[in-house]
Amino acid sequence: MRFPRRLPLTLVLAAAILPAFAQSGAPVPAAKPAAGKADSKPESQVPLEEIRRYVTVYNTVKQAYVEPVDDRKLMQSAIRGLLLDLDPHSAYLVRSDAQSLEEDSSGAYDGIGVDVQVQPDGTILVIAPIDDTPAARAGVKPGDLIVAIDGKPLTPDSLGENPLRGEPGSSTVLTVQREGQAKPIDITVKRETIRISSVRGRMLEPGYGYLRISTFQADTANDFVRQLDELSAQAADKRLRGLVLDLRSNPGGLLTAAVQIADELLDKGGIVSTRGRNPVVDTVFNATSGDRLQGTPVVVLVDAGSASASEVLAAALRDNGRARVVGSRTFGKGSVQTVLPLDNGDAVKLTTARYYTPSGRSIQARGIEPDVVLKPEGARSAGSYSESALPGHLRGEQETAGQGVGDVLDGEGPITAALGVLKTQGNKPLAASAKP
Repeated sequence: MRFPRRLPLTLVLAAAILPAFAQSGAPVPAAKPAAGKADSKPESQVPLEEIRRYVTVYNTVKQAYVEPVDDRKLMQSAIRGLLLDLDPHSAYLVRSDAQSLEEDSSGAYDGIGVDVQVQPDGTILVIAPIDDTPAARAGVKPGDLIVAIDGKPLTPDSLGENPLRGEPGSSTVLTVQREGQAKPIDITVKRETIRISSVRGRMLEPGYGYLRISTFQADTANDFVRQLDELSAQAADKRLRGLVLDLRSNPGGLLTAAVQIADELLDKGGIVSTRGRNPVVDTVFNATSGDRLQGTPVVVLVDAGSASASEVLAAALRDNGRARVVGSRTFGKGSVQTVLPLDNGDAVKLTTARYYTPSGRSIQARGIEPDVVLKPEGARSAGSYSESALPGHLRGEQETAGQGVGDVLDGEGPITAALGVLKTQGNKPLAASAKP
């Protein structure tokens, strides 16, 4: 099965939402009032008293602040404040950040090669460095907190331009707080043009293939099919005996790429659905007929750095009884963001829905608990590295207070362990799973 190249889900949703929310003068649709609250204010009504209060403060700042304040900067700060307390993934994107978001999905940009989450205080949390990029080679780790760049502390006002991007060949020094380190450490990284081949493969043993997906981009599904066919061609009778699918420290990316890969391995069943307050963001993805591996056993390898689309793929394969999940509890990023472009080139990224697995469970702030749990070599733990540990995170429907946090699993050891599970699995059929 081959799919046409698609836009990121965020942009697809934006195309649907903008006519409803962003046209001049178009009111926001009001939710139906709850029983017994028919007299409450409709949600579309603008709170005029709050608007007047804001205008009063705005004018006071303009007229009385000790130094002149630029209108554009003041308004950007106001919009950032509007989104700040919603959840960690809703944000105001200046033009350069909005362009970076598009470049990331295309697979080519100038920078250090790392997926990050900007924190409310302006520091940058590393979700995962991308394989074979300057960040990965320099030793940047999932869970690192970047607190300064080139000696300048990061604050909310310092992120007007993406400080990690830059001319190829230029160097930057990241000051990083790392769990287990008493003091911040400096890491020098040289920027380059990042052209990411998001899928790599090899034979682990005769008949047993290995595919590593580092991120989900526009060409990932096609690359997956090509690499899978090449591995199958190397096997006896042109058919693999088993496949290890490595999604460790895969921060996600294009949902449609993950859906396409799930469809390649499923003959039927649901893949993922999204649900939000407004029906325009509700979507359902189902598998079409045809399993490219014809039932060959699959093991999915995950860890605490596996987030978003990689969690969707792992859950789809397990819930349909197509694969076992091996590794550590995943990150738990189960929310959908819609990007709303603004007329000045900036954009607003707004959380609009949650992901749901085929069994109907929400991934948000809970993640996926593996069937077989692995521990990191040297007992290196990710500590509080998870969606549920992010300040102000969106509450998960299946979130459990005090639940275990996953580990980052580096090296070849987890691959060897996954291969062992794959061999014991053999050709025995798997029962569909409703495990979170």
